[in-house]
Amino acid sequence: MIELLQHYLGGLSSSVAAFFSRAPQEVLRDCLDIGVVATVIYWGLAVLKGTRAMQMAIGLALTFVAYMIAKTFGLITVWTVLDSLLTYIVLIVVVIFQNDIRRALVRVGARSFFRGQRTARETQVIEEVIKAAASLAQKRIGALIVFERDAGLDEFIESGTELDASVTKELLYSIFIPSFENPMHDGALIIRDGRVWQAGAFLPLAGSRDRSLGARHRAALGLTTETDAVVVVVSEERGAVSLCFSGNIVRNLDSGSLRDALFGLFYKPQEKARKKDKKEKATTSSGDERAPIRAASEIAEEKSGG
Repeated sequence: MIELLQHYLGGLSSSVAAFFSRAPQEVLRDCLDIGVVATVIYWGLAVLKGTRAMQMAIGLALTFVAYMIAKTFGLITVWTVLDSLLTYIVLIVVVIFQNDIRRALVRVGARSFFRGQRTARETQVIEEVIKAAASLAQKRIGALIVFERDAGLDEFIESGTELDASVTKELLYSIFIPSFENPMHDGALIIRDGRVWQAGAFLPLAGSRDRSLGARHRAALGLTTETDAVVVVVSEERGAVSLCFSGNIVRNLDSGSLRDALFGLFYKPQEKARKKDKKEKATTSSGDERAPIRAASEIAEEKSGG
């Protein structure tokens, strides 16, 4: 074992020495090449982070490690089985990660409605959603409000009624009023490109074992696990507002904490100086009252790259 380790270390040191003994321009070219590949790998891992596909990726990596160990120590039967499996690795990766690959390609080619800097229109959309959520929570009317981002939701939802309407508090409130004559109130409202795209849509349910989660919360988690959508949930039973994103849920948000979380998710780091000041002020307040605000802001900033 020690001889094998010394052999690998000796080969590694010889390879490093040979790499830097070449002409400077060749070394720089190869360093750039390695840097590009490392960036692509990091970006791919960032896309997979927090999804079920990440667990599958770890499983494939462990399979490859087992393959190398079997080859090194001459475990012929194990090596043969794993070699047959890894022969089809490209097909396996495409099948397992098809949703994540599609989402990644969409992120590269699409231009999101929410960009690095806020515009008046985008701010108004968020403010109208916050007002509607607060009013619905006060009346204990359940609601699901979905913000579509880079990944298109067409393949993940059961379509409802297409509206193509402006986002206003009054419209959002009226859609979720429970009535036999209002078939849209049971589904989700989806906002695309700053406008109400659909109402009464149905979302995939997450297989959560948390018994405290109702159908709306499980639907929100199911969609945010598969896509990069952001979902505002109003609980009919408790009259509380929650926010779901990237398979996470932040509960019991008031209007201020919901605003901070949405801005943290949709906008880039230039928004964070303002939010950091607010968060520092929040820490001086009573911990129990401001805990949801701090939790939402911190998680949103972490997911947006902060």
